Amino acid sequence: MRQKSHIILLVICILAFSPIFIVGFVLDGYVRTEETAKLVNGANNISSEAQVAVYEAISVMEDVLNAAPSLCTQSFLDSVSRRMQRSAFVRQVLIENKLGVRYCEALGGQVEYEVLSEELSIPGRRETVSAVRMPGLSVPGLRVTRQIDANKHISAFVTSGSIFSSEQLPVGMENVSMLRVAFSDGTPLFTIGDARDFDDPEKRAKLISVVTFAGEVPMRVELAASFEKARASYADLYVWSILFACAFSGMVLVLALRAVRNLSLPSFDLEHAISVGEIRPFYQPVIDVTTGRVYGCEVLARWVKPDGEIISPAAFIEYAEVTGLAVPMTISLMESVRQDLQEISSMFPDLRISINLFEGHFRDGSVVDDVVAIFGDSRISYGQLVFEITERFPLGEGTQANSVISGLHALGCRLALDDVGTGHSSLAYIQTLGVDIVKIDRVFIEPISDETDSSPILDSLINM
Repeated sequence: MRQKSHIILLVICILAFSPIFIVGFVLDGYVRTEETAKLVNGANNISSEAQVAVYEAISVMEDVLNAAPSLCTQSFLDSVSRRMQRSAFVRQVLIENKLGVRYCEALGGQVEYEVLSEELSIPGRRETVSAVRMPGLSVPGLRVTRQIDANKHISAFVTSGSIFSSEQLPVGMENVSMLRVAFSDGTPLFTIGDARDFDDPEKRAKLISVVTFAGEVPMRVELAASFEKARASYADLYVWSILFACAFSGMVLVLALRAVRNLSLPSFDLEHAISVGEIRPFYQPVIDVTTGRVYGCEVLARWVKPDGEIISPAAFIEYAEVTGLAVPMTISLMESVRQDLQEISSMFPDLRISINLFEGHFRDGSVVDDVVAIFGDSRISYGQLVFEITERFPLGEGTQANSVISGLHALGCRLALDDVGTGHSSLAYIQTLGVDIVKIDRVFIEPISDETDSSPILDSLINM
């Protein structure tokens, strides 16, 4: 039972302090969730703007082609100019052939550009999109192209400086360490910060990162933030959560320890069992090995439940000692011994009956009075009684223990010390107890064989 109690106590300690251990993991998960949501929001802002810009370029081209079917006429150029004035993103529209020869453009003066990527198709559309570098712009622009016939195409140019910008990120995203916009084929369009950690799978685990896409437009937005910096911004939450977890764990531990201290094992109402006589004596014979004659018996407590189940004392004796129920349990056993063995004791006056006493019996002298009250007018003589001292716990103050032993000796009872050599008492203290019998623990007996010449410890115990 002691081992079981230790296991229960260990489990309780682990459960009690588990909030302290897991609060960091829970808060880390919370920080990641919150910051990831912010990054998704920021990335969506950029990808949505890019999608709007591309589809606005498509709308401009459709409108001017429908309004003025004759290309490069003055009415066509006027229509393009009017439509561009209403556009937030389109900065140039021109007509070219497949060799790059320019037929006309909406704005006066030739606008130079350099194509930086392959033309990527937009699912479900006739148009394609590519990246271009334009003079005076630090951020690549987008060229949205639609084929008019086998030789000619119309292109609308979108300047993306206002789209691919950290200004698109919501307020409160100071922890962002990297922003990268690229086509789906990997062509980079815009990058802020160092993307090397993001591209390294091992280092990326230390970041909070998201990837979003611009709808049908073949473009992705990647955002990353330092987890350590993000966590630092939640420092107050961490401090208060850990303090609360410590207080909660302390409260749980105190309540659990109090419950364990007063615990009776599941379905074990030992006090009730004693009161209704379920704790019964089983008599183990004590045999003189030299003659084979029954010398006496030892009273062993067994819990016999109403359904016939017999519970070993290992399951409840220690609990009985800790709670003080060992005293009424012993009284109940002695009353049963009187009832069971009166007749046979009168027939065999040399019969010895051994009854266990525990540490609680030596705190006062009541056990002496109990022996007198139970056996004083019975046919079991005091001289037939042997009280065995069991030392699961120290006997405590020596004077009181000696007083109880002296009182039992005065009645004529004999005293035995059980499991000598494994209890709490030193050999010197055992000599002061004045016991009549010592029962040497089997750990000292089992190693002895026919070849054993001597056993110093065993010899000392016998000579004592």
